[in-house]
Amino acid sequence: MPRSHPHPAGFDYLVVGAGFAGAVMAERLASQRNRKVLVVDKRATLGGNAHDRHDDAGVLVHPYGPHIFHTNSADVFAYLSQFTAWRPYEHRVRASVDGQLLPMPINLDTVNRLYGLQLSSQELPAFFERHAEPCSPVRTSEDAVISQIGRDLYNKFFRGYTRKQWGLDPSELDASVTARVPTRTTRDDRYFTDTFQAMPLHGYTRMFERMLAHPNIKVMLNTDYREIQHLVPWRHMVYTGPIDDFFDHRHGRLPYRSLRFEHVTLPKQQHQDVGTINYPNEHAYTRVTEFKHLTGQEHRQTSLVYEYPQAEGEPYYPIPRPDNAALYRRYRDDAEQLAHVTFVGRLASYQYYNMDQVVAQALKTFRQLVAREDDAESGCATASEGSSARPADKVAQA
Repeated sequence: MPRSHPHPAGFDYLVVGAGFAGAVMAERLASQRNRKVLVVDKRATLGGNAHDRHDDAGVLVHPYGPHIFHTNSADVFAYLSQFTAWRPYEHRVRASVDGQLLPMPINLDTVNRLYGLQLSSQELPAFFERHAEPCSPVRTSEDAVISQIGRDLYNKFFRGYTRKQWGLDPSELDASVTARVPTRTTRDDRYFTDTFQAMPLHGYTRMFERMLAHPNIKVMLNTDYREIQHLVPWRHMVYTGPIDDFFDHRHGRLPYRSLRFEHVTLPKQQHQDVGTINYPNEHAYTRVTEFKHLTGQEHRQTSLVYEYPQAEGEPYYPIPRPDNAALYRRYRDDAEQLAHVTFVGRLASYQYYNMDQVVAQALKTFRQLVAREDDAESGCATASEGSSARPADKVAQA
């Protein structure tokens, strides 16, 4: 268990992880509070899973799968805009179903093309209602889809994809899994409808470099925090890694789904008509993304990534089941007993947050840390305020 080591020549904060949560916390503590911050990451790169780089062909790619920024939060967008200019980008996805590439999320064109109909936007809700199989309460991912649009669309678009993605049938997963993908009655084929949809103009890595360029911030890559936590003086830790790993899996391992990425470069300027194509019913991979759609890069070649879900490997997706949530709560309770550690981010809260949600969470966590710090310095902190580390799900929801 890490212990703080107050020392005037050391660091005020040890931040574990150089992804969104860690970078935001480090930047705010350094720039707004003049704190000395050490950021440590076991990888050799900044940005966590959002890291991007140029491949051998010179195409800008995302090694850990596509990261597409979108948010309804003006505050989050304004904050990140301090560190990057933006390229407007609205993501579009097609699903390979019955020999066609159909808009996803399901919309008016999806239904008309799939079934050879000529429904209007006003007629589509009645179509869904005729095919829906109402159930109450809605508990599982299967319930969530079938109760809205019926079993045939569920089988064609959701069941196979979900089984590949999670290694479980949708009937075994929480309803939140499929609730992330809406159904539309219009022809709007954008994957997201957020107010702000854009990509960092020069890439995510460049943005992270600017976030962490403050003179009060030092960065150590290729470093496990456990190797240096007793060697470098620090006062408070911000931990963004897997919460069960922090506690040496004392209650058991929290289950995750992982991914294997197969990157391919082709000798052509464009391979797909849209950024991503989903494959719910064929192939071992779930989707294929062509990066030049996302980045706007002009290049005589193009690079794609094929995503293969798997059980083992880097943790990507918390598996949303009641037993797993109960196990997480045991770790959260342990975390709340620590005065010198703050837990924030996807892995620390065992939640699948979008990038903007992690940023919002980190910004709120920073404000709460500042409030507690000010209270302590003024001698006004109560025993409970001074003795509780805050796991991310207690800190903020974006």
